[in-house]
Amino acid sequence: MSRLTLQGLAADGPLLSPVAAGVWRLDEWGFDDAALAAWVEHAISLGVTSFDHADLYGGFRCEALFGRWLKANPSRRDAIQLVSKCGIKPPDAARGWRVKHYDTSAEHITASVHASLQNLGTDHLDLLLIHRPDPLLDADEVAETFARLRAAGKVLHFGVSNFSPAQYALLASRTTLVTNQIEASLLHLDPLIDGTFDQCQQAGVRPMLWSPLAGGRLFDAAAKPALAAELARLAGVYAVSAATVALAWLLRHPCRPLPIVGSRKLTALDDAATACRLTLAREDWFALLQAAQGHEVA
Repeated sequence: MSRLTLQGLAADGPLLSPVAAGVWRLDEWGFDDAALAAWVEHAISLGVTSFDHADLYGGFRCEALFGRWLKANPSRRDAIQLVSKCGIKPPDAARGWRVKHYDTSAEHITASVHASLQNLGTDHLDLLLIHRPDPLLDADEVAETFARLRAAGKVLHFGVSNFSPAQYALLASRTTLVTNQIEASLLHLDPLIDGTFDQCQQAGVRPMLWSPLAGGRLFDAAAKPALAAELARLAGVYAVSAATVALAWLLRHPCRPLPIVGSRKLTALDDAATACRLTLAREDWFALLQAAQGHEVA
């Protein structure tokens, strides 16, 4: 099987792999250094070279855990792309944070980037995202902060995560954004109907998708029997796994989404790579939509 090749996230965006490897549960996987290296190198061998992080993943531990591998293998930095997110402050007495809140101030964004670079063992991020929409976000301040980080060579590209179309449009009016990382799956169809995918296609930016398999709930026959049955049927038709079919369903959309697969299993990376080579027939795509919604399209 040939290796996946990099694709542009936007006209002026970074080159990322067609699917990304998510590490938000890395602290739960129990990897020692050898197991972590095997997981990362397996992803790279497939062409899944983009790794999705956030500063707070694993209680602010996951970036440093991944950084163990990169610091031991600095020559591999050019083989991968690093994405991270910032802006969420959970309750943390040690850090002086009393309630969960969002912080998109210049001071916090800059400090978060510096911490991510140190933890990951790199001198730059390929892509930085604002993790959640902040009601106190000052678009001009964020744009100026992005410009300073880019000029310093610390972050090459910028985007957002979980932003509504209106929130995206506001920040995009002040600075270049290359993606909106959002939840999407056959169990979370909102981006199809709330204007998010439409906006991405209009702006020529590809959305990144978190939880594309809905945490495995897609395959729960007790919860969604019609959907689980249709996924199983199409898995047989195409001679692939049900997970591959579910990912291929997302990849079929013309906004060209980039799913993030977050599993410690090497086979999950294999399934994702296979999905990038599978084009579902239009009627099969709609059969899955009907099974997910529980009714025919209007």
